[in-house]
Amino acid sequence: MKSSFVFTLSENDDYHVDGSTTVNINDASEFQYTFWNPTTGLGKKQLYITPKQFTKEALDLFYISLMVYCVDKRVSREAQEDAWTRNHEMYIPVIQLEKWESCKDTLTNALDFLTGDHWTLHFRRRVGLTADEVSYMKGRLRFRRTTRRVDADTFCMLSGGLDSFIGAINLLSDGKKPMFVSHYGGGKGVKSYQDRVIMSLATKYGVDLERFFRFYAASSNGVEDSTRSRSLMFFAHAFVLASGMGHHVDLYIPENGVISLNIPLTVMRLGSLSTRTTHPYFMGLIQELLIDLGLDITLINPFQMMTKGEMMKRCKDQTYLNNHYQYTLSCSHPDQGRWTGEDAGHCGECLPCTIRRAAILAAGLNDVSTYRHNYDTDKGKEALKSYKLGLATPKDSYAAIQMSGPITERQDEYVRLYEDGIKELKSFIDSL
Repeated sequence: MKSSFVFTLSENDDYHVDGSTTVNINDASEFQYTFWNPTTGLGKKQLYITPKQFTKEALDLFYISLMVYCVDKRVSREAQEDAWTRNHEMYIPVIQLEKWESCKDTLTNALDFLTGDHWTLHFRRRVGLTADEVSYMKGRLRFRRTTRRVDADTFCMLSGGLDSFIGAINLLSDGKKPMFVSHYGGGKGVKSYQDRVIMSLATKYGVDLERFFRFYAASSNGVEDSTRSRSLMFFAHAFVLASGMGHHVDLYIPENGVISLNIPLTVMRLGSLSTRTTHPYFMGLIQELLIDLGLDITLINPFQMMTKGEMMKRCKDQTYLNNHYQYTLSCSHPDQGRWTGEDAGHCGECLPCTIRRAAILAAGLNDVSTYRHNYDTDKGKEALKSYKLGLATPKDSYAAIQMSGPITERQDEYVRLYEDGIKELKSFIDSL
């Protein structure tokens, strides 16, 4: 069963395809996002601080990422024959039509890999500017004398999690002055942790709040919770902002290499059932896409060859990290506790929580993070049992690193990473 969507950017676009659902991405009843109206820093004027206007290619990619995310949320996996894999067809308006026609295969391959679905993309030429784009251009002109331009050659994704927190600490400790980009959607759990992380970094390192960007996006008619495409949308916000620098930008996407490889510890974590956000193969496809679009952005995962425990031990400000890591969020579903009257935060039992707890133990710290559970729920008991089974099942390391995607370079290093990650996790599981 194939889902088919025609996307528009305004009510003036009357493009139509029989049998397809038409969605105006700028209609709040269909989709909501805050890119053009940030609620942090300088508000809307924060978009005016970049030295140059955003490029057409970056804006195209940004809107495409919103549309992909919208489809991802609106089509249920459970309704599919295998209860997972979907077939999507999208009709997308773009400014740079010729470039997107030449980049179609790269983007399609990236989406297929990231989500585990099958995507068919049709591009058409977009006509005219949106109301938000017109407002943005007028605002840059109107406030050109009262808005200080802020330059940067380094951007860093800041999720509110432990990995991105360490990434930010290292960059700031090295004297760099990054722009930080955050995103949240849905519940309030992630936002509250991001608030604390942002204010802590700003205070500790004297970072101007205008260097922190945070955005919200959500489908108004979402029925699917897996949202594997969210990471592309998260990145695309940074791509747009970076395009406004007018020169080369290094975009840091900090994530420990074990999660990055997405090697299934259990059948419950197989393939696209788990995130592929920073898998080397996906990162390579997105880097190829950026190059083909002419976006001068280099993607960097500084922790690609480190376990989470190694990241903690090698952090460049140990005292600050050890006093503040408990205020970061690593959970897969931090808001679930709110349904039972508990505060949003770590469940303590999902695999990201478990890897976090293992890393803190490996770093030689007494974990002072707050967890709702300690493998004492039915789900927790089942998860712990599956972790133990996965650790006890012999695996060929060279085969294991290929299970979630092709690894064609530095295979010996990835094998070492995988084996060290398993040891780190096993030490924690054995300590329970």
